[in-house]
Amino acid sequence: MAGDPAPLGVECRAVGKTFPGGVEAVAPLDLTLEAGRTTAIVGPSGCGKSTLLRMIAGLEHPSTGQITIGGRSPAEATRAALLALAFQDPSLLPWRTVRGNIALPLTLTRQRPDPERVERLIRLVGLDGFAATRPAELSGGMRQRAAIARALVTEPSLLLLDEPFGAVDELTRQQLARDLPAVWEARGTTTVLVTHSVSEAVMLSDRIIVLSPRPARIVANIAVPLARPRAFDAVRSPVFAAVADAVLEALALGRNDGDAAPAAS
Repeated sequence: MAGDPAPLGVECRAVGKTFPGGVEAVAPLDLTLEAGRTTAIVGPSGCGKSTLLRMIAGLEHPSTGQITIGGRSPAEATRAALLALAFQDPSLLPWRTVRGNIALPLTLTRQRPDPERVERLIRLVGLDGFAATRPAELSGGMRQRAAIARALVTEPSLLLLDEPFGAVDELTRQQLARDLPAVWEARGTTTVLVTHSVSEAVMLSDRIIVLSPRPARIVANIAVPLARPRAFDAVRSPVFAAVADAVLEALALGRNDGDAAPAAS
């Protein structure tokens, strides 16, 4: 890989999305995602949060407004291998081993093979001993770990996670939420996480954006003043509880008033 790109901030200016047929998924909104920080996006099911993430990734084009990633368009950032995306569905290639799936983005982005980096990620996500295993032989949580390692192998400046822990059991979900942030935090990667889980959002993020029901509007922009690295027992702290309560109140506000003005704290 040429160079070591710095984390990139994301700017959304008057960004909205209306699908054919007139379905408005995201109302025009302004949003700044800070470089080197982890931002969680929460909201009711179907509110448009995944659509917003897909627009940042360049997989959907905004109907209005503009998105820039470190001053570049999403398409330019993708071509420069500056961003990576992990979905709820791991979508691993069934004929490739764990090692082969994780290494694949290096080939696709025309970067040199880096076996040491791949092996380091395998260890970091807790898949020691499974590098030569194919996806069908792995549990759901293990496949998800491999998918996140695959997203990290290019050492992206921007990491986009769409419900990455949603398909695993609760114990595995808690373990992933505890162990994996160290992987992207070590490089100061800008990370955006879409999740339905309030506790997951508080545990993983530095800031939480709360969206209203569709069309998505920003109901609240809430700071998470918890130190890093975050121990799992942080969930029992008064600060954790206060932030979680603020998010839940904002979600209720959004359901009651989709036109609520954005709040910040």
